[in-house]
Amino acid sequence: MSQSPEPLEGAPLIAPSTTDHPLYDGVVEACRTVYDPEIPVNIYELGLIYTIDISDQNEVRVAMSLTAPGCPVAGEMPGWVADAVLTVPGVKDVDVQLTWEPPWGMEMMSDEARLELGFM
Repeated sequence: MSQSPEPLEGAPLIAPSTTDHPLYDGVVEACRTVYDPEIPVNIYELGLIYTIDISDQNEVRVAMSLTAPGCPVAGEMPGWVADAVLTVPGVKDVDVQLTWEPPWGMEMMSDEARLELGFM
């Protein structure tokens, strides 16, 4: 049984997004329409969307986390994100994966989210 190799020192734990893809901004805006029911800030500004990877065939893969593994909507939120992203014109398919690595932390929130929640 082989073990997966340790990440390289200094290697990012979060894979980069396909920010130069023409659909990227629309996918981000779609993610901004999804809210954690317990927090009045969208999941993109909360930093729960880790990676938006868009293929040349306009297939979107989203890696996301939740504020906590016991989040009451853990089973539903990936579907909400997929449904929102599928409304973006040109998107052919969406695959949303939950990950717990790295664990979400408050430092992942945008300045807008910190301001909205009174942390700034």
